[in-house]
Amino acid sequence: MQYRSTRWDWLIILVSVSIGAFFAQNLLFAATNTSIYLPLVNKAGAPAGPSNPTHSGEATYYNEANGEGNCSFDASPQDLMIGALNHVDYADSALCGAFLEVTGPKATITIRVVDQCPGCPAGDIDLSPQAFAQIAEISAGRVPITWRIVSPAISGPIRYRFKEGSSQWWTAVQIRNHRNPIAKVEYRNSGGQFVVVARESYNYFVEPSGMGPGPYTFRITDIYGNSLIDTGITLAVGQEVAGSGQFPVGP
Repeated sequence: MQYRSTRWDWLIILVSVSIGAFFAQNLLFAATNTSIYLPLVNKAGAPAGPSNPTHSGEATYYNEANGEGNCSFDASPQDLMIGALNHVDYADSALCGAFLEVTGPKATITIRVVDQCPGCPAGDIDLSPQAFAQIAEISAGRVPITWRIVSPAISGPIRYRFKEGSSQWWTAVQIRNHRNPIAKVEYRNSGGQFVVVARESYNYFVEPSGMGPGPYTFRITDIYGNSLIDTGITLAVGQEVAGSGQFPVGP
């Protein structure tokens, strides 16, 4: 039998050809256009794993707590919500000045790390009597706790404290009044490059060959990768110099 095409057959053929052309055009577009892949960016200094884990340990207290200690801060009789962190978590002064939210049997408090407790196991904190009394009875002496780093409300910008003996030939600077723990300190050298400064266990960042006479430009990075850049910081031996900004609240 001879087949005779109708106008409906031609319509179907026309639609099929149009659809095929559409797909062919799009395949050609996909093949000839460049794909852009956005990289996964890790903030400088950000810790691996959970950004703010909860630690477990025990709390004790020490009667000599006055704000001084291995972190090289001044005594703070007006602020004795402080503690000495175990050697492991102290991490060669990495958590000096950090604010910790500590939860004990009676309450949750916020303390500032000012010292280390060399004989304390990982997770433990040796508190001031004033702080310990808020989370447990003083008579208990030792109680279980959990703690984590927090970013409290804080007044004013970060501050730079130059150690006694500092000069253009040997410069030691400490960061104070920071909301988040400090991960890295850099200064801009005479060539315009930022140079990382090593941190000592007593919580000063020391450039053995000196940073020059100043004024200095510093870049300070916290553990969450936030950076602050300050210019015009003068060398004031044994004194504090105010920066211009403060870190944002962490996770």
